[in-house]
Amino acid sequence: MSSHTLALPNGEHIPYQLERRQRRTIGMKITASGLVVHAPQRLAQHQLEQLLLSKARWISSKLQARQEIAVPALHWRDGAQLLLLGQPVTLEVIPSTRNSRPRYEAGILTVAAIDTSDEAAIARKVLHWYQKEALADFTKRLQILAAKLGEPLPPLFLSNAKTRWGSCNSRREIRLNWRLIQASPAIINYVTAHELAHLREMNHSARFWSTVAKIYPDYRQAELALKTCSQQLYCMG
Repeated sequence: MSSHTLALPNGEHIPYQLERRQRRTIGMKITASGLVVHAPQRLAQHQLEQLLLSKARWISSKLQARQEIAVPALHWRDGAQLLLLGQPVTLEVIPSTRNSRPRYEAGILTVAAIDTSDEAAIARKVLHWYQKEALADFTKRLQILAAKLGEPLPPLFLSNAKTRWGSCNSRREIRLNWRLIQASPAIINYVTAHELAHLREMNHSARFWSTVAKIYPDYRQAELALKTCSQQLYCMG
């Protein structure tokens, strides 16, 4: 994925992320990081930008709407509200002379810090804890859903992508964004099923979605839920 800037006739500049794929059409979406464009590999850059200019009003309005509903920045301090598997978690920061691991119990994540005002240090501890939880949780789900599809357990890696929740490559490796551990189990199951389906269909054809439905029949509702909460999930990290 590469970074580009679209220059509008009124002098405004819109940054966007471009990913070339084996596809026939141009796809656009507005994410927490801004405009993301998926384009055919052989489409010339000037042709792509002409089409984007024809959609400039739509792009600008969507970016503005996204900005208006922006989620406040997360502050890494005592009392901060987090999410784990769709449930609220309260961050408890306590002073300590020891560098111990975070503890989670009954909706409270306790982090001991030498300097309770050092938000960067607190963030590192919390994010590391979330990533460990994500790997353990995703591994179990992947094993269950892969068996349902009749596929051997594929290699799993955590992703830190800013615009994608998951991916599956030609080596049959699956990557899931660790931030998904904040989401409800239904959403995590949907994304996992989505990437598993790519083991059979490396596209988004009707056969692909039929495979997704075979693994996780309630995927449509979870897909909509993910679109609704994605901006909040991206606030972490």
